[in-house]
Amino acid sequence: MESSMKPIGVFDSGVGGISVLRELVKQMPGEDFIYFGDSVHAPYGTKPLEEVRQLTITNVRFLLESGAKSIVVACNTATSAAVAQLRKMYPDVPLVGIEPAIKPAVMYKENSCIVVMATPMTLKEEKFQKLMHQYENMADIVPLPCPGLMEFVERGILDGEELTIYLERLLGSVNKNINSVVLGCTHYPFVRDVIQRIAGNRVVVFDGGEGTAREMKRRLAEAGLLRQGSHSGRTRFINSLDTDDELKLCEFLLTYKK
Repeated sequence: MESSMKPIGVFDSGVGGISVLRELVKQMPGEDFIYFGDSVHAPYGTKPLEEVRQLTITNVRFLLESGAKSIVVACNTATSAAVAQLRKMYPDVPLVGIEPAIKPAVMYKENSCIVVMATPMTLKEEKFQKLMHQYENMADIVPLPCPGLMEFVERGILDGEELTIYLERLLGSVNKNINSVVLGCTHYPFVRDVIQRIAGNRVVVFDGGEGTAREMKRRLAEAGLLRQGSHSGRTRFINSLDTDDELKLCEFLLTYKK
């Protein structure tokens, strides 16, 4: 098979990366995708660094062996833990990770208060700490660990009383006048409406999915791997949980209308 006709591989610790997949499909509708979610081992955000690194490397290797021409690591925790090593292992593979969209939030308003919602591990990692320090003189950046939030999405709970109570308690713990919220986990865009409702309309919510998709398209074009012609792209879902319910949830999230 010609290299450009191969699928783009997308990896996440569960189903959250489908929020990034949606952006990829929107920007590159002619491409095929293979999405692997490791829901058996989710959440990654509470695991030791080395375990996350090894799981990520193993699962990216699986996608490449399955014929992927490029890789999107659509998981903030896995990006922090393993992308630098993966780039050394596969220097010829277009490989894009994701990071919290702090820069656009900082640029949106001067001297603002920005809350970064993410998994505990993402916030502890050196990659995030460097990113935060880069902009700390330009804004008041408040890291907000969200243990348990991704599990709501993994269970297909995108609204309702239980989720609302959880998020009200979480955001209520931030005793500041918030200007913006950065969604630092790819699961969180699926509960964006609830976060927006609790935070209020004056708060702007940012996530990194669109920028990640744009960067992958740029890298594919640079490598001559963008698919040409009028092909209608298809997506294949694989999940380590391997149940009908899990695959149905993947299909639902890909077409989910907010």
